[in-house]
Amino acid sequence: MLLLPLLARGRLLLLLRSNELSVPMAALSCTSAASRARKSPAGKQGLVLGLFASEKEEGDPQFTNAGDAFDKVVSGKLRELLAISGPPLKKGKTRIFHGLHQDFSSIVVVGLGKKAVGVDELENWNEDKENIRAAVAAGCRQVQDLEVPCVEVDPCGDAQAAAEGAILGLFEYDELKQKKKPVVDVQLHGSNGVDAWQKGLIYAKGQNLARSLMEGPANYITPTKFAEIIEERLRGVSSNVTVHKRDKCWIETQEMGSFLSVAKGSDEPPVFLEVHYKGSSDANERPLVFVGKGITFDSGGISIKPSANMDAMRADMGGAATICSAIVTAAELKLPINIIGLTPLCENMPSGKANKPGDVVKAKNGKTIQVDNTDAEGRLVLADALCYAHSFNPRAIVDAATLTGAMDIALGSAATGVFTNSRQLWNHLYEASILTGDRVWRMPLFEHYTKQITDCQLADLNNIGKYRSGGACTAAAFLKEFVTVPHWAHLDIAGVMSNKDEVPYLRKGMAGRPTRTLVEFATRLSQDKQSI
Repeated sequence: MLLLPLLARGRLLLLLRSNELSVPMAALSCTSAASRARKSPAGKQGLVLGLFASEKEEGDPQFTNAGDAFDKVVSGKLRELLAISGPPLKKGKTRIFHGLHQDFSSIVVVGLGKKAVGVDELENWNEDKENIRAAVAAGCRQVQDLEVPCVEVDPCGDAQAAAEGAILGLFEYDELKQKKKPVVDVQLHGSNGVDAWQKGLIYAKGQNLARSLMEGPANYITPTKFAEIIEERLRGVSSNVTVHKRDKCWIETQEMGSFLSVAKGSDEPPVFLEVHYKGSSDANERPLVFVGKGITFDSGGISIKPSANMDAMRADMGGAATICSAIVTAAELKLPINIIGLTPLCENMPSGKANKPGDVVKAKNGKTIQVDNTDAEGRLVLADALCYAHSFNPRAIVDAATLTGAMDIALGSAATGVFTNSRQLWNHLYEASILTGDRVWRMPLFEHYTKQITDCQLADLNNIGKYRSGGACTAAAFLKEFVTVPHWAHLDIAGVMSNKDEVPYLRKGMAGRPTRTLVEFATRLSQDKQSI
């Protein structure tokens, strides 16, 4: 939206351009407009203010506390202009006003929907938080489009959600472009909710780290480079972190034949990245272990994928990106919990050394695997990592992987599919996702699916199911064969890997989901020393 000054008959008219409508509006005198035009460059900043929808059909919309306070400062002009600018502001929509205050060149009013809606039991999220994220993101993008370098954001009653919406909404991967989006410095408007605001900034920057890693081209984000980036980021946020970048020789000594069988098809050397964050006051406290699939490019191998959209397979290390970003975030938040992150990093490429359909490989736990489809490689690298995770006597193991197209078919981008043997683990993940808005949905781990991968001609297990149906479930059943702990969850994030327009506060591209849910889950686990 944009207000343009028009001089007519000695008075200044304001033309409102919005994503809803365009109407002329009478407003301020020429003298006051001129004085505002002479404001210092420091005054060129934006302000995003929230507006709740009316509780009654014919009632007036209600500003947030910050909006009310600002309206009083400008003698009610904001409310007056808003009233004559068109129909009531809809949820997620924006209107921009200029020249109302010398400190702010642009005032963006954003629609928050109805106030205090709370948790929507059908949607499985906190609607207030989601409305704030979406509205604030839209407002900040309007400011960015005007190339205003700084914006203050109304906390809208939930400073953490507002900060998340602002930072997530402004992110766009343009590191390799000459022409970049204008950088906008985001600040909290007022002093209410400073701690929650800071927490939201950290959560959102964590997800943006995952988005950046997933979006980066495969010739830039190799296994080696991925490990170096995570090591550098962790070094900058905490001294309680140890990073081990294990090479091929170490992987061989660990007898990770399943992981190595995938890695051998590429000239890029594999890396087994192992990260230890010691946040608990008790150094001997059992850790939460995150495991992330780290295929930095997936061609499918000999069972090669179709060329259309194969470029998106640069993000097949989304599991590694999200769990590592979650650990970076946990370290920055100083969460009182011990976390270990394990990511087997490699490429899946066709070559004379690559796995061939029908090959049999041996995993770290001694089980043999018949590889009937080389494009089902994620479960092969995860199998060895899951075995290794048991050596740390973990409280729980949670793995994340862009594992199956079947999960995308089943749930789309609405939620991450969760397969777990633990009701307690599921409850923590589910409750965390309600707060973050990055939802999860529980999927079955029936013996029905296990039979389809254990009925194998040449080996103990087959890396694909006996039948075409239930592909995400048979993949999870395969992973379960490498887990003996009572608290394990597998997150299939294939469906939430990218965003088109489904999540309004994320631009098109790789989504970095469910990083914030993993962080919130770790936070909840740090407070629960009993059930898990």
